[in-house]
Amino acid sequence: MNTRLTLIAATALLAGCASTPSPEQQAKLADESRATVMELIKKTAGTLQQELGANGPEAAIVVCREKAPQIARGIMEEKKVQVRRVTTKQRNPRSAPDAWETKVLQDFEARLAKGEKPDSVEHYQVVNEDGKPIFRYMKALPTLPLCMTCHGASEYIPAGVQAKLKELYPHDQATGYSVGMLRGAVSLKKPL
Repeated sequence: MNTRLTLIAATALLAGCASTPSPEQQAKLADESRATVMELIKKTAGTLQQELGANGPEAAIVVCREKAPQIARGIMEEKKVQVRRVTTKQRNPRSAPDAWETKVLQDFEARLAKGEKPDSVEHYQVVNEDGKPIFRYMKALPTLPLCMTCHGASEYIPAGVQAKLKELYPHDQATGYSVGMLRGAVSLKKPL
């Protein structure tokens, strides 16, 4: 009986070890996550630029509100991951960060304040959620010139855009940015 319990305990221990990726495996997961996040960013930015050019900034608000989540859903289904945009200054309440994301966003702010380039700011880690290992990845989203029409200082946001934002997002906090500031991040979760 004692040998059987030892075998069960050893099997459980090995199963736990097998589910935690090695540093090399984590680096590979980070590469895959980075590619997935960049796909989301590029598809969303391309759709936004197209809408801005075709119908102007007021119509482009629909891209971030409706089309970006559709793009994200397509990527999530294809890649079998969860992905979303998060920020500490929400426009959409669904973009509020969880505790882990909040800590990482604070770290991103500190890294940017020390002069790190926004394009290289990322973080990944294996965490335990509900007793299961999860690979988490975040990539900083700096404010780009393209973002300023909707996210810049209020005096520079066109009146029509302000009115549309007030209508769609009465509790909007996502303005007052300047180019290069951390606007948020893309957060990815992958069950292991």
